[in-house]
Amino acid sequence: MLYLLDALSDQVPVFNLFRYITFRTGGAIVTALMFVFLFGPATIAMLRVRQRKGQPIREDGPQSHILAKQGTPTMGGLMILAGVSVSTLLWANLSNAYVWIVLLVTLGYGAIGLYDDYLKVTKSSSRGFSGKAKILGEIAIAAIAAIAIVYVAKEPLGTTISVPFLKELAFNAGWYFVAFAAFVIVGAGNSVNLTDGLDGLAIVPVMIAAASFGFIAYLVGNAVFSEYLQITFVSGTGELAVLCGALIGAGLGFLWFNAPPAMIFMGDTGSLALGGAIGAIAVATKHELVLAIIGGLFVLEAASVIVQVVSYKLTKKRVFRMAPLHHHFEQKGWAEATIVVRFWIISVVLALVGLATLKLR
Repeated sequence: MLYLLDALSDQVPVFNLFRYITFRTGGAIVTALMFVFLFGPATIAMLRVRQRKGQPIREDGPQSHILAKQGTPTMGGLMILAGVSVSTLLWANLSNAYVWIVLLVTLGYGAIGLYDDYLKVTKSSSRGFSGKAKILGEIAIAAIAAIAIVYVAKEPLGTTISVPFLKELAFNAGWYFVAFAAFVIVGAGNSVNLTDGLDGLAIVPVMIAAASFGFIAYLVGNAVFSEYLQITFVSGTGELAVLCGALIGAGLGFLWFNAPPAMIFMGDTGSLALGGAIGAIAVATKHELVLAIIGGLFVLEAASVIVQVVSYKLTKKRVFRMAPLHHHFEQKGWAEATIVVRFWIISVVLALVGLATLKLR
């Protein structure tokens, strides 16, 4: 919305700033941060009153969680979604289709997570609604978003998959790209969801990924920079840097309340939405495979669950003491803060490796 002020730059020269993505990205960070700061306490108070017992804690999870985390309200993702939405609508160029596609994926996944959280709270159970129904809803949203991205980018670019580290290796997947893109978005959403198990564990890696993809979106959407780096130029994706800025700002605001000991959990409302957003941005910018590097921590968490389930079904033996991976280290005696900070460090390292693919081609 504020992007329109650029039209008045002839009368008011300072309005010329609003044409720059970098300026509006900074504005989006500050706006989302202040929004969550201002409305966070009231949101937490309201959710605490309505939920009473707070988020149900897994009975098969670490016993320390039953004592330390019982009664903490969930659905904190509402704070994040509100901050991201307000900030994006205020600072982004709303004529850009990519902004709407990613925002609708974010809100759609947030709605699925919200319903799941609602059922958990009202039933006082750690189980939400049917897993099949949940995943089908995610697939439907992801497929619609993938088709929209293909339509906006136009073929053959829209259905092309680029391979990191190899500048000349890219192939046109045709309409199989829709299935691939949907897999990336659904996988990202659920991987972040699995990672969200300790205070502050998921939100910081999400912000690191958002910062990385904000930078990638800016470069991919700039013809000069993309040519210099020899990466695929996708016109219009630079505007997604603004949305990434909103994710960072809202994440920082949420972390203020989610830092140990957490005053609120983001719940599926936040984790599914944030993962879906990052996945959709990766698809739009043609850096789906780089997401597996930058979001490597989320991949490890999801992989630990898959390995644990497959191993137990085939051999009746567990590879990890408990899955996802962060619970394994808890069972080994690591302090929660130690796990969280070390996982943050891993996220930073993986982000740097992922960003290195921009030049190493």
